[in-house]
Amino acid sequence: MLEETHLSDSELKRYARHISLPSFGIDGQEKLKRSSVLCVGAGGLGSPCSMYLAAAGAGKIGIIDMDTVDESNIQRQILHGSKDIGKKKIDSAEETISSINPNVELDVYDQEFNETNAMKIAKNYDVIIDGTDNFPSRYLVNDVSVLLGIPNVYGSIFRFEGQVTVFSNSDSGPCYRCLFPDPPAKGAVPD
Repeated sequence: MLEETHLSDSELKRYARHISLPSFGIDGQEKLKRSSVLCVGAGGLGSPCSMYLAAAGAGKIGIIDMDTVDESNIQRQILHGSKDIGKKKIDSAEETISSINPNVELDVYDQEFNETNAMKIAKNYDVIIDGTDNFPSRYLVNDVSVLLGIPNVYGSIFRFEGQVTVFSNSDSGPCYRCLFPDPPAKGAVPD
């Protein structure tokens, strides 16, 4: 059972538009406040996801990325700006998310999401968003999500095309490996 959560006066004002929706209301906003989401990657996919989650009022957001902001990132990785060039992406992410919504609990991980740490980190979240850009990481995110039984939101961008899928990872639902049992051969498709 989810623990009870109350919204502060400031949160009631901040989320007034959500709360005014008959199908969402205070109950929906409080449920969102109790949620936790792990964004694997703070790049082109993780940037908008983490920003919108913060703006919407997700209670806890985890961001894992070990890269630094490069000038070539900022035209598509909106979590970062010109002032962030050379900074660790998680430091830039922390500043941006905190400025969007100071009510969000933010966990940042300045490390690679790998076989050693993936389960330990992911077990603390309700949902994983796969914002990775390589197949080994994508399959790892899937496998961890399946083993933990938590949803995996997968996104992919290639040039002017994109796709997004939610794998519920329930007993009856398919996962990323069900669609793509084996990764493509190295170099067969671009990261």
